[in-house]
Amino acid sequence: MVVAISFSCCMPSLHCPPIIHPFNFNKNKPPTVAAMSNDPVREWILSEGKATQITGISPVGGGCINSATRYDTDAGSFFVKTNRRIGPSMFEGEALGLNAMYETGSIRVPKPYKVGSLPTGGSYIIMEFIEFGASRRNQSALGRKLAEMHKAAKSEKGFGFHVDNTIGSTPQINTWMSDWIEFYAEHRLGYQLKLAREQYGDSTIYERGKRLARNLAPLFKDVVVEPCLLHGDLWSGNITYDKNGEPVILDPACYYGHNEAEFGMSWCAGFGGDFYKAYFEVMPAQPGFEQRRDLYTLYHYLNHYNLFGSGYRSNAMSIIDDYLRMLNV
Repeated sequence: MVVAISFSCCMPSLHCPPIIHPFNFNKNKPPTVAAMSNDPVREWILSEGKATQITGISPVGGGCINSATRYDTDAGSFFVKTNRRIGPSMFEGEALGLNAMYETGSIRVPKPYKVGSLPTGGSYIIMEFIEFGASRRNQSALGRKLAEMHKAAKSEKGFGFHVDNTIGSTPQINTWMSDWIEFYAEHRLGYQLKLAREQYGDSTIYERGKRLARNLAPLFKDVVVEPCLLHGDLWSGNITYDKNGEPVILDPACYYGHNEAEFGMSWCAGFGGDFYKAYFEVMPAQPGFEQRRDLYTLYHYLNHYNLFGSGYRSNAMSIIDDYLRMLNV
């Protein structure tokens, strides 16, 4: 049995970031008990978590944004992420996303329990610990259950989310809008293009990208876009399987958006034919799907450019230029 947790963390590479399975702690190491006083994580576990004893605390490696720990107790195990620099708003957004997906009863996600501030600064989130099995890439189940989540969870408020959250460590603006094209142009492409200009002085990608963002309408001809609940950052490191072989998705950047935007990280998610066949049996593909695929990839390439540097610029620029030629604008 392999136990694993994956983190939303992409390394600076032109290729797909590596899949991380960081629960490789030494199982022969004697368990330790938290000795820190005024520890809100320990206090919650021993009260609302219904544990009377913490039998082991094991650090979990592999994250590049947050630290992670497994707490073993007589009431079961808990998974805890901490960040010593960022306040609870980041984890609050994650918890709201996890809970929204959890409540659909479709695909499995870790149930969030508690978000709070650390007394020494920073924040934490406590969630369900899921024991994972040896990787069984059940692409059909993943596609079907993801489509069931998209079909089950819609928003009457339009496109956006209850709070802003993060995509990696980049802010993700989720102010509600009634029009998807406007939302995607402003809060997704526009925000990333603005960051690129501010960080790198990249006026070329900004101007060309904004020109594209103003001319997206032809790509959505005869398309009905409903605000579906999206994981938002679905790459291979955020997809795994439980001990029964059922898919589990982790570390979301949730919002309500066009279901096709969920495939924006497909360049490093490993979605295959079985995945798409099962998905489209539940959520049929709409006209022009293939033409829009790179549009949703662009958002993530821009984010990688802003997070990791110029190695991703050419990918983003190529997509922008291809669409400008296609649309003749």
